[in-house]
Amino acid sequence: MKRIYSVLVENRSGVLCKVAGLFSRRCYNIDSLAVGETDDPMVSCMTIVSSGDQRTIEQIEKQLNKKLDVIKVKTFDESHGISRELMLVKVKYNRNNRRDIMEICDILKAEIVDMSKSQMIIQICDIPEKIQLFMSMMKSVSIVEVARTGTLALPKCSDSD
Repeated sequence: MKRIYSVLVENRSGVLCKVAGLFSRRCYNIDSLAVGETDDPMVSCMTIVSSGDQRTIEQIEKQLNKKLDVIKVKTFDESHGISRELMLVKVKYNRNNRRDIMEICDILKAEIVDMSKSQMIIQICDIPEKIQLFMSMMKSVSIVEVARTGTLALPKCSDSD
């Protein structure tokens, strides 16, 4: 079972290391990790995606809440949140495959953001499953370089908030 942890932490050096250490010491795997400043420059939000059984998920949340630098922990599963991932892919292209690449981009709502005579950089921002689909569809193309952000997520809106 996958779980998304939205962790508000104090924005100072060493906090990321402490949180990562918590996962490492207990042999919990981090599937994805993204960290960024919030609207308050003194606070950062860590979006951590991890998987495990119910007991493991509960333990991760409890351990995160014990950390001094942690302000607040929200947990939710993928069905109760909105998640996105950003990926940039540099590919080689030629006259024979250019149209195929452009069609894949059009179908999956990816955007060509830079181009030279033989290479292009494609940007896609979508749910992690669509990012994986895009990568599998691009297998026939010569991929030069890939950069991914990891998952960003927020719980869905509700009228009770």
